[in-house]
Amino acid sequence: MKSILLSLLALLLTLEVSAQDYATEQLENSPRHHEWVTMESSGRVLHTFVAYPERSDNAPVVLVIHENRGLNDWARSFADQLAAAGYIAVAPDLISNTVEGIQKTSDFKSSDAAREAIYALDPDMVTTDLLNVLDYARSIDAGDGTVAVAGFCWGGSQSFRFATNAGDSIDAALVFYGTGPESLEDYQRIEVPVYGFYGGDDQRVNATIENSEMMMEEAGNTYDYKIYEGAGHAYMRRGDDPDAPKDDPNVIARNQSWERLKSILNNL
Repeated sequence: MKSILLSLLALLLTLEVSAQDYATEQLENSPRHHEWVTMESSGRVLHTFVAYPERSDNAPVVLVIHENRGLNDWARSFADQLAAAGYIAVAPDLISNTVEGIQKTSDFKSSDAAREAIYALDPDMVTTDLLNVLDYARSIDAGDGTVAVAGFCWGGSQSFRFATNAGDSIDAALVFYGTGPESLEDYQRIEVPVYGFYGGDDQRVNATIENSEMMMEEAGNTYDYKIYEGAGHAYMRRGDDPDAPKDDPNVIARNQSWERLKSILNNL
């Protein structure tokens, strides 16, 4: 039994490393301009990754909120893919300098350690950080004045929550397999449309959709969501693997979600 468990652990670690490998390769081979910017927020230095599209006119800006493993290579590769599609991507590393001696997600000894740091964050500090990053995003000269927020997993929940705190400073919130707030008071503070993206095989999250839909309707807000049958949690990352079969439900959901994401952003 012990040998089987060790083999399974080795396989999981191999899959995780493999995912980071293709994301790292994509970043290294990208022709687009990437940069790290720093800002003072919540009493420390907050690091933010920015990816620019190659276009001759100003572009919409998307604030990207990472999963519960921090701003890893996949999260940055997603930002680069947004830039490839024509948008400016601004992706804060929300656990940067929250643990002594660790500046960025990449400095944690493991993704589990990064996850522990994320779940230790003060929600009010996350709001402050995102508002500061939003101020930066809106100040980008190459931006066209449109700013949307998109988040995944933990970040999906944070994008829904941020919509309750950002007022009309953003134009839309895109929630990828994240849960919504619980109280009607929170939903009543939302002033922009919320678009949901969910995997059909993710009932932990999907069980909360009905409440979000009811609360958004009662608050008079737009909540437009789609469930991708057969896809699991984190399908945007899982479906991004270039070696995954084309008929994998996660790949299909990822590709369909990309088209929907671009349609939403292009119509803001």
